[in-house]
Amino acid sequence: MSIVRYDNPARTLDKLFYFDPFTEFARAFGQPATSTPAPSPWSPAVDVAETEDAITLHVELPGMKLEELDIELTGDTLTLRGERQRVKEEQKDNFVRVERSYGRFQRSFTLATPIQHDKVSAAYRDGILEITLPKSEETKPRKIAVTAEA
Repeated sequence: MSIVRYDNPARTLDKLFYFDPFTEFARAFGQPATSTPAPSPWSPAVDVAETEDAITLHVELPGMKLEELDIELTGDTLTLRGERQRVKEEQKDNFVRVERSYGRFQRSFTLATPIQHDKVSAAYRDGILEITLPKSEETKPRKIAVTAEA
């Protein structure tokens, strides 16, 4: 029994726009392809949550070191940059298939809510980077007391 990889819709869509005649010719005649499609750029998965007090990002960065990460907040744009290095010991192994992605990445997020720049915090634990962006006081909801006039 062979292992079959499930393709997510984004990768399947990429294949629609990438045509490799050598791969298609080999597939038509039931032979293994000698050419492989271009690797898709690596981009870490990010969950964004918003509460009344803050915006929190959880970024999946397994196997990365803090020195490989760069976080920058400029105006209303949060930018994450980094590079996941391939482990040196693995390069001497004879791989049949490599599915983990390596290389540089950059993700930018435009924040629609003003942030307290001096109170932004980031923590990296178990391969998850958590960035907390506290909202400015003027954007937090406030209760307004209503007084009755006699």
